[in-house]
Amino acid sequence: MNFKKIFFSLSLALLASVVSFAQEKASPARTAEGTAAGSKITIKYSSPAVKGRTIWGDLVPLGQVWRAGADDATTFTTTKDISIEGQKLPAGTYSFFIIPGESQSTFIFNKVAKQWGAYTYDAKQDALRVNVPSQQTSTMEERLVYEVKPDSFEIRWEYAKASAKIGS
Repeated sequence: MNFKKIFFSLSLALLASVVSFAQEKASPARTAEGTAAGSKITIKYSSPAVKGRTIWGDLVPLGQVWRAGADDATTFTTTKDISIEGQKLPAGTYSFFIIPGESQSTFIFNKVAKQWGAYTYDAKQDALRVNVPSQQTSTMEERLVYEVKPDSFEIRWEYAKASAKIGS
């Protein structure tokens, strides 16, 4: 093999590695969808990984508004009016925030759907706030995950989870 062929082969391999690395996001976009209380529920979020870090009380401070994901604020869309923990939430798309706590967390549905993180979060724009139990789990969830169930939706990350009941 001559020098030009070796150089060309190595250049292609390096280029492929750079392109592959550039395409990998630290917090890839995810969507959780399902039907609850006769409404299509869609949760769009960026899913960060634990990567050996302590999440609750360290990376995500307790008692402070958190964007409930990474990058853009998480969004929660309902196609019909529903209730969350017995309180009415009109059909629409909301940014979704959480104030995490050790035994109880606050789920926040904010009328300003497009936001970067929680940097411009304004409580005056909240459509709904509900308190839900925070729970420890025995199962490690490496990446942040949301799940829409027939009567609720749930968030899980690291060794913690919280869920809210959905009704009509």
